[in-house]
Amino acid sequence: MIVQLLLDKGAEVNAQGGEYGNALQAASLEGHEKIVQLLLDKGAEVNAQGGRFGNALQAASEGGYKMIVQLLLDKGAEVNAQGGMFGNALQAASERGYEKIVQLLLDKGAEVNAQGGEYGNALQAASEGGHEKIVQLLLDKGAEV
Repeated sequence: MIVQLLLDKGAEVNAQGGEYGNALQAASLEGHEKIVQLLLDKGAEVNAQGGRFGNALQAASEGGYKMIVQLLLDKGAEVNAQGGMFGNALQAASERGYEKIVQLLLDKGAEVNAQGGEYGNALQAASEGGHEKIVQLLLDKGAEV
């Protein structure tokens, strides 16, 4: 695999730059679970900030990759990390309509009323996307109207 070859040749696993901030965020957004695992095994910083989505957890949440979201959380990803286009992972998953990821993030302690990002909060993001089940889930978890 090309990523393994690059790492073997001395590529910096935590190099910053570009639209996605770093390799971990790019792999997370695109759903490349094996590459995410490889990067983490090689020392990729799970909470590195930068790029369009702010961090790998938000990128995986926006992409709808539940297994990667779980992997990142298991490796210590901060569920309420702020930054990026959506403000946080919960907003990203809410806007895109990924109910199982929303539930997972809430179960891991995501702040339902956290502010920031393009939509302001997860309830607004889910509402904009027309995702009724997520709106109800957020309301049941105490989202402020």
